Amino acid sequence: MTSPATPVVRDRAELGFAALLGVAGAVVVLDALRIQAAYSQSDPVGPRTMPLVVGALLVVCAGVLAVDVWRGGHGAAEGGEDVDLGHPTEWRTVVPLVAVFVAHVLLVDRLGWVVSGTLLFWGSVWALGSRHPVRDGVVSLLLSLGTFYGFYVGLGIYLPAGVLEGIL
Repeated sequence: MTSPATPVVRDRAELGFAALLGVAGAVVVLDALRIQAAYSQSDPVGPRTMPLVVGALLVVCAGVLAVDVWRGGHGAAEGGEDVDLGHPTEWRTVVPLVAVFVAHVLLVDRLGWVVSGTLLFWGSVWALGSRHPVRDGVVSLLLSLGTFYGFYVGLGIYLPAGVLEGIL
């Protein structure tokens, strides 16, 4: 039997989240420690610093959350805007969305960003209920081309061209 001063942890989901947050932080820290880079006078901070800071902050946040939950604290229930939290998951939307994301991950290197990004955007809006395939396809293609050239020209980041290698 617990004393009145000892809080009872009823919902362990928040402890699970704290554990997941701590594991993610530990993975980031361990991965950052494996970065092999020489430090120089022009760059005394080096590439390890940010991942180490982020990983350490994740671990600290996980610890603070775990202590708060053990002391009886809990997150406020999501009020939602127009979401009925008692309503079950709409699997007819979730499964196609997951399939589109998995297909994108598997196809982006082979087909290239423009083709796989177009499929990603078009498949996402279709899974979310839009039934205007031509308009959605055109908008998806424009979004994909815009992000491709935005990353390449604007940021200098190369995205794979895939099957459109000679065209783009």
